[in-house]
Amino acid sequence: MKSYKLSDEVIAQIAKLVQLAIITGTDVVDNLRTIRVSTSEKDSDALTLTPEYRELGESQLENLLEKAENLNEG
Repeated sequence: MKSYKLSDEVIAQIAKLVQLAIITGTDVVDNLRTIRVSTSEKDSDALTLTPEYRELGESQLENLLEKAENLNEG
């Protein structure tokens, strides 16, 4: 069975999602389920975020952070 390592990009995204869950009080498991990875073009043993997830993930992250800020202000 082939094994893969997580790229720094994936690890950073996981950290962001954990922090986001703490800030917003949301379930981190649901956030983690949204991650999409593929093998890296530079390193076939590493998993990296897909371009589609990168775009979608940043958009969702911004939306959730905005909601968190609104909750803190209210």
